Amino acid sequence: MTDRLDWIPATERPDLLAEPVAAAIADVPGARVAEIDPELADTAAFCERYGVGMEISANCVVVAAKRGGEVSYAACMVLATGRADVNGVVRKHLGARKASFAPMADATDLTGMEYGGITPVGLPADWPILVDAAVAEADEVVIGGGVRGSKLLVPGKSLAALPGAEVLPLAQ
Repeated sequence: MTDRLDWIPATERPDLLAEPVAAAIADVPGARVAEIDPELADTAAFCERYGVGMEISANCVVVAAKRGGEVSYAACMVLATGRADVNGVVRKHLGARKASFAPMADATDLTGMEYGGITPVGLPADWPILVDAAVAEADEVVIGGGVRGSKLLVPGKSLAALPGAEVLPLAQ
């Protein structure tokens, strides 16, 4: 499933990670990294080229939650076979009047990561990380490395244990 890639301990190749990811990766037990073609960072293209099943790939989406003129941000982790229920579960959980995907410029500026590589590892400390139950229960999932040129292979339980992580039924 992931054997077309050369996975090595992520702490050994911080050069393959965005700066905030490299700073936090030691706290993610079992994390491995592989270099990929940055043109193939988007999930569908990555899975097709590298033979990785969509059911073991997880996407991290940044959500902007608004209430009373205030905007807060959160990350949602869902398997590539589903999508986050942003206007239902996520909005209600965050206590927001409105929730939507954050604009790309905001997501990249606030995370210090590249669009198409955003990952829950190394996000701002005050952001909730909402992890879908299917991701948390997975033996391992492929996620972004903070840059388009890498992917991380991480145990689901390590994602559920990230600071600020909460496991919820997020997928539609």
